[in-house]
Amino acid sequence: MVSVIPIEVVGMAVPVPGEAPLMLLREPEGARRWLAIMIGYGEAEALVRAREQIAQPRPGTIELLGDVLAAFGQGVAAVELTEVRDGIFYADLVLVSGTRVSARPSDAVALGLRQGAPIRVAEEVLDVASVQLEVEEQEAEGPAADVLDTEAEVERFRAELDGLRPEDFDDR
Repeated sequence: MVSVIPIEVVGMAVPVPGEAPLMLLREPEGARRWLAIMIGYGEAEALVRAREQIAQPRPGTIELLGDVLAAFGQGVAAVELTEVRDGIFYADLVLVSGTRVSARPSDAVALGLRQGAPIRVAEEVLDVASVQLEVEEQEAEGPAADVLDTEAEVERFRAELDGLRPEDFDDR
């Protein structure tokens, strides 16, 4: 069995205008490893709507898939990012029945967010593809401090991403 740990969806980033958006994920506590997964613009839009639980007048693909699962008495029990192979991330939807369905990470995460399912990542994926950022202490306290911490972390992560090249992932 693969060791998986919880991960949270922080948001989206477009490091360079005109380039593909990045889905930003991080460990919720402790070491603070981050993952950036390149996705398409349509997937980024669906992910933002799912994260913010924005309803649409008509269901999009993610909502439709959730409705189809519900019609068959199923739901998403968890989302697991399972591996990185040749620079491509892979994910599984773990259904309530225990059935695993392979999916693109962006679709799996969006559906998991819509259904309130936990999102987890294989330790091996973090070992291969994550960037570790240290969190600095802020003077402020309360919700404002949380926003400052998150904004500062995202800025440090973006700076780290700016220095990455595709070749950096070849030898990991």
